[in-house]
Parts: sequence; structure tokens; C-alpha cells
Amino acid sequence: MPRAATLAQAPPTLGASPVSRRRLARAASLEDQKRAFLRLVSHELRTPLNSILGFSEILAVELYGPLGAPQYREYAEIIRGSGRKLLLLVNQVLEIGRLEGLTLEVRPEALDPALDAAMASLADDLAGRDVNIRVIGVGQMPTVQADPWGLGTVLSHLLRNAVSFSPDRGEVRVRAERRGRFVEIFIEDDGQGVEPADLPRLMLPFEQGENALARRVDGAGLGLPICDLTCRAMGGRLTLVSAPGKGMVAVVRLRAA
Repeated sequence: MPRAATLAQAPPTLGASPVSRRRLARAASLEDQKRAFLRLVSHELRTPLNSILGFSEILAVELYGPLGAPQYREYAEIIRGSGRKLLLLVNQVLEIGRLEGLTLEVRPEALDPALDAAMASLADDLAGRDVNIRVIGVGQMPTVQADPWGLGTVLSHLLRNAVSFSPDRGEVRVRAERRGRFVEIFIEDDGQGVEPADLPRLMLPFEQGENALARRVDGAGLGLPICDLTCRAMGGRLTLVSAPGKGMVAVVRLRAA
């Protein structure tokens, strides 16, 4: 039977005073309203973004004929790229809202196919980048206790981060080790790294704009908080190891199957 892992357990209400129960009910109502608001805003933003992405792609490939001056095609590519970044941000904000209080059903999941799917999702990120992803022990990866969606989300975000922060002609290394009742997945890049004191702040949603890591690439830097919340929702954990000039290692620890 799959085991349920939850990010946040509701506090017991047995014996609570009427005032405490009202406070708990009000807090739960506010959380529901927040999630409903995020879903609404996400839907309202995605609808025009789909049009922006679709029509800018048509213009960029000159589907119905030449645009004239070459700058028009360049501008269409810029619009398309900016739209994709904004859509990614909208999706990440929605994920943060969904993960608060989320319960995930974990079951045995093989790492090899999960890594294959995560790397396939990075085709656009790898396009034009001279960065190699090397999986050590491919075909012999262990099996972990994880939610399929959660595992794919964590691997995709961590690989995307590692590729983004790697220099040209850099390498991202992926390996997994069985350690007792747990499996640890290591994703290591050759980037510039960050100060160890900055690492805890990288896990905090919506505080990424002030740290050194988020300033190096476009975006709000929500990938790591999403990975942290998802790992905890699966009964695991995410830790980061880094130092200036030493790159970064993301370590995902999950129960072995």
C-alpha cells in the first residue's frame, strides 16, 4: 500500500476552546481563499500568454510570408522568449500555492525513466547551450519511494538550475547512492557557486531577488523552494552544498523502495 506523506499536518482540535476553533477555521478559510486566488490569477494570465506565445512563434518562423526587415523576426523571438519566461513564473507561483499543505501518495519509482523524462523536458533549455549532462551509473539507478509527479518536478527543476548556472562547455553530473534505508540523488554543476551563508535563503519563496544566485539568471528563482517543498511532501529532504568558485551540489534524499 502506498504511504501518504504530507507537508503540513493540521493541528488537533480536540478539547480546543471555541476561540481557538474559530481562529483555526478562519486560518483554513484564508488558505483556501489564497489558493483560489492563485488559481484564478494563473488562469487569467495563461489565456493571453498562450496567444502571445502562439502568434509570436508564427511571426518568428514567418509562416505566412516574409515580415520584411530582419529586425521584425528578431523582435518576435524576443517576445516569444519573454512570454515563455513569464509563463514559467506563473506556473511556479501556482506550484508554490499548491504545495502548501499538499499530500502526496508515494510508491516505488525507478530513477532511470524519471531522469530520462526530466532530461527530455530540458530540450529547450539545452538548445544553444554547450552543457553536457552526464548520468553516472545509467541503467543501474536504484528505486525510491516517491510520487511520480513530485519526483519528475524535483528532477526537472534541479537539472534546469544546474544547466542554467553551468558555464559553456560545462558538465552537469547526476548520480545516486543507496545509504541504508535511503537513496541520495546528487546533481552537481560547474557554476560559480554561492556563499554557504546564502544557501538557506535559496529555499525561501519570494526572497530570491536579493541573493546572488537569482541575479545570475533570469527569473524569480522559485525552482529551489518548489523542490524543497515537494521533497518534504514526499517524506524526503533537499540539501545544498556550495562555495564560491566550487559550483553547487543539490542532494535529494528519499526513502529507498
